[in-house]
Amino acid sequence: MAKVTNKLQVTLPKAIADQYGIRPGDEVEWRPAGVMIQIVPPGKQALALSLNARLKLYDAATARQRHRQAGRAKLRRGTDRGWLREDLYARGRAR
Repeated sequence: MAKVTNKLQVTLPKAIADQYGIRPGDEVEWRPAGVMIQIVPPGKQALALSLNARLKLYDAATARQRHRQAGRAKLRRGTDRGWLREDLYARGRAR
């Protein structure tokens, strides 16, 4: 997490700067995005989507998440490991 200085400056983590190709001296654009702030790297265009387009993306992401969670639930129910979680916590303790 970055800290804001008394001059309202923020240090960008190196890993993020490298990932997005931000170099010293580059100008980034700061945009309000609801309760967050969007930082747009140089030469990139931020997505300006309509409400319907954003809702469509949200619905698609929600459907993908439900599909992933359904797969995990099947995995948990059908797996017989031969041990219980409680067995892990009982190991090595004096009885």
